[in-house]
Amino acid sequence: MIKIVLIGGGNVASHLANQFIDSKDVQLVQIYNRNILKIEKFKSVTKITNDIQKLEKADIYIIAISDNAISYFSKNLNLKDKLVVHTSGALNLNCLKSDSKKGVFYPLQSFSKNIKIDFSKVPICIEAKNEKDYKLLEKLAKSLKSPVYNVSSEKREKLHVAAVFVNNFTNHLYHLGEEICNSEKLPFDILKPLIKETSNKIKNISPKDTQTGPARRNDTNTIKKHLNLLTKNQQEIYTLLSNSITKMYGEKL
Repeated sequence: MIKIVLIGGGNVASHLANQFIDSKDVQLVQIYNRNILKIEKFKSVTKITNDIQKLEKADIYIIAISDNAISYFSKNLNLKDKLVVHTSGALNLNCLKSDSKKGVFYPLQSFSKNIKIDFSKVPICIEAKNEKDYKLLEKLAKSLKSPVYNVSSEKREKLHVAAVFVNNFTNHLYHLGEEICNSEKLPFDILKPLIKETSNKIKNISPKDTQTGPARRNDTNTIKKHLNLLTKNQQEIYTLLSNSITKMYGEKL
């Protein structure tokens, strides 16, 4: 059984904690968080602490905190010869400053509070400096029934950028679409079948081959009409994306 100490109290840490608690192959021996109130909900199933000097013995120490705090926090860990990993997609393995063995355990998914995640569909990108530690992280990922990928720091950083495009930016566009619907007192639900169909298409076909719309057709008249209907911020985004699409397909607006 793999013994885990989990460090963090946010969305990623909470989702991982729930998965480890349910796994027969993992023992979540402790959760640390500076604000102990955020992890009190777990005190009936594991030990909790806000004292970094009182971390329990474990096989893996998983740091699931904000990216800008990982280096500073890890520097204060006294875990020599222990395996310490972070869960960030954007940071290099060497951002860990602890005097320990180092690795990465990056679940490539968007985690929101109170929305359950099926980890059997969450890719886990792992990295370690030696084969033994890599195998341990691989075993941990498989205990969650997750697909496992060996991804280096350099490739993972670019993968994280790709994830921002397909998730964060796309979600922002959903929000803008919702704003436009709300301004005309139209239900956003009317667009959801279109969103679903667009998502379904790319399961089997490259997004490049499924692109449609006025920019793809170089329909300048429709584009001009659309721009007249938008706010300044919406116009800037619409123009930027339209230009990108027409450039991709070899045409100019």
